Amino acid sequence: MIASKAQNALRSNIEALQHLLDHIGPMAEPLGRAAQIMAQTLTGGGKLLCCGNGGSAADSAHFSAEIAGRYVLERAGFPAIDLTADHSLVTALINDYPPEQVFARQVQALGASGDVLAVFTTSGNSTNVRMALEVAGAKNIKTIAFLGRDGGKCKGLADVELIVPSQTTARIQEIHQLLFHTLCEAVDPVLAGRE
Repeated sequence: MIASKAQNALRSNIEALQHLLDHIGPMAEPLGRAAQIMAQTLTGGGKLLCCGNGGSAADSAHFSAEIAGRYVLERAGFPAIDLTADHSLVTALINDYPPEQVFARQVQALGASGDVLAVFTTSGNSTNVRMALEVAGAKNIKTIAFLGRDGGKCKGLADVELIVPSQTTARIQEIHQLLFHTLCEAVDPVLAGRE
């Protein structure tokens, strides 16, 4: 019984993912702009800041690791900070300040003009992510937003928006991972000094 449910779920998920894959071609243009921002920021001495909640926090950590470590090409690491990773700081901030400020305060403290902030929110409605985008905008920090559904309350706040038009969190996260891996692939040769 459970084996057949798993098989049916896999078929259904593949079909849903294929439908999304068939409709994300228009993201090529904003993805190109995001790649340009990332390459200019990192080769110009700026850093990448990333944030998100839950599964999107995992995407934040994954994306920053690809930049600070490496993606495919052997190259120097570039500065990338996952704003979800410092447990002492995160817990101090949510203890001492309203929890929705957890990322905004870090952007204020760690970010500078010439940096880039990448945010992940499948609903587009995460208040802490929205506040981080607002602080970044005020500090002249470029922003890339990986959003889902209709973009939610974060829509219109970032320099580049990559909105996955799905209502299913898991499918949105799967496409977000494809998008940030594609972004890494695009900037990897630049960071390796091969372009």
